[in-house]
Amino acid sequence: MIVMNKVLGIGNALVDIMTQLENDNFLEEYKLPKGSMQLVDESFVRDITKASEKFERSLASGGSAANTIHGLARLGVETGFIGKVGEDEMGNFFFDDMKNSAINPQLLKSKTTSGRAVALVSKDSERTFATFLGAAVELSPDDLKEEHFKGYKYLHVEGYLVQNHDLLIKASELAKKFDIKLSLDLASFNVVEDNLDFLKQYVKDYVDIIFANEEEAKSFTGKEPKEALNELAKFSEIAVVKIGKDGSMIKSGNKEYKVSPIKASPIDTTGAGDAYAAGFLYGLVMNLPLDRCGEIGSLLAGKVIEVIGAKMNDKQWKEIYDLVK
Repeated sequence: MIVMNKVLGIGNALVDIMTQLENDNFLEEYKLPKGSMQLVDESFVRDITKASEKFERSLASGGSAANTIHGLARLGVETGFIGKVGEDEMGNFFFDDMKNSAINPQLLKSKTTSGRAVALVSKDSERTFATFLGAAVELSPDDLKEEHFKGYKYLHVEGYLVQNHDLLIKASELAKKFDIKLSLDLASFNVVEDNLDFLKQYVKDYVDIIFANEEEAKSFTGKEPKEALNELAKFSEIAVVKIGKDGSMIKSGNKEYKVSPIKASPIDTTGAGDAYAAGFLYGLVMNLPLDRCGEIGSLLAGKVIEVIGAKMNDKQWKEIYDLVK
């Protein structure tokens, strides 16, 4: 029997509204600390979305795992995504954007308004997020069915789901039932700190591939990157620690690799970690050596920070695809 190397993602289904600010007065007006990520309620996000209509902006289906799945789809991998959206315009946009990107959207529906992240980009490229999670956080264990998982080789999970312990365990149990390899991106150091005991047990029990940046790795292990990598490798089959401008480190068993970053002219770091995971998982799908997986991850991360937002255009993807090939 041939197992198709398809990749499934599960995460918060959010529409990213990338907004170019003319100056930082808008942030002060709405009392948003520059560079922060603030969780906001529905009325606030409605007000700020309306008020920012005067600025140049673009929409894209987002959320950490969704960004990774988009990257994999652009590289030609068969993909799917599980999330929850509202029965509204933003929910329809999310579905259509995935469908148009050749991703199988396995979306659950809610009466709650769809989640969105208003990303306010200052002139110096600093991003400030006003995030309304909405329907995205209503994804529950009861929503998950066996048919969502059948036929996939990898399941990629975003760390933001760690706050819903029961959902994460149900998804992981279903993945293991079908011999699906589980990949986890730790996503945020404060999420790691808030769920540390659960997360350590969860990684040990279910996770095959773990991605962390140096802050997340330190929150998980209490150690600096090199020692943190060794610690993470005890918990999972493959451990990856990303160290920004110094590249990344990979460890599996006794084998260790150091991957250099590519030369880039960064203007916005949105989605860099998600892009790295997409490149790395692409390498695994193609049965490439781990150092090569890291190089492709590094390539995608280096390219995405040269654009505003987590999505690249067709020209950039062609360049990436030619380099990968």
